[in-house]
Amino acid sequence: MSQPFPNPSHTAVFTGTFDPLTLGHLDVIRRGRMLFDHLIVGIGVNPNKTALFSIDERVELARRVVADFPNVSVESFEELTVQFVRRIGARVILRGLRTLSDMEYEFGMTLTNQRLDPFIETVFLMADGEYSHVSSSLIKQVAAYGGANALTRFVPNELITPILAKMNLAEIV
Repeated sequence: MSQPFPNPSHTAVFTGTFDPLTLGHLDVIRRGRMLFDHLIVGIGVNPNKTALFSIDERVELARRVVADFPNVSVESFEELTVQFVRRIGARVILRGLRTLSDMEYEFGMTLTNQRLDPFIETVFLMADGEYSHVSSSLIKQVAAYGGANALTRFVPNELITPILAKMNLAEIV
């Protein structure tokens, strides 16, 4: 784990399961990295979801995707988001919003996080309209029925082969 960054208000943490990381996630990362000195992509475990990739695989894949962004790093965590943010010395949670239902969910999470740590702020970025419908579960359906060609519209190119291989779909590459 890297050392805390000097100015916590200039460091943001974008958390999620990222299973897999989508072009919508990458859009938020690209835009978020321009708003903060440092953006940490925090890859967490959701006990209510069955992951396609292990947490170590998700971290490695995300690092591949953000390798060209010098002020973006990727870390894993298995704790509450506010605990992770506090532990790494940040003060801002960055979240992407796709739909109105996302807003309802994020509103509840933000209120909960404020109760857990009132010194951590949440900043929202609206998803680009091109990606507002994309979810990780949709990616798995597209992979299963559309293969590599269809996936290029939804995930970074570096992830197409690993997704198909993990789903035992390499023959439709």
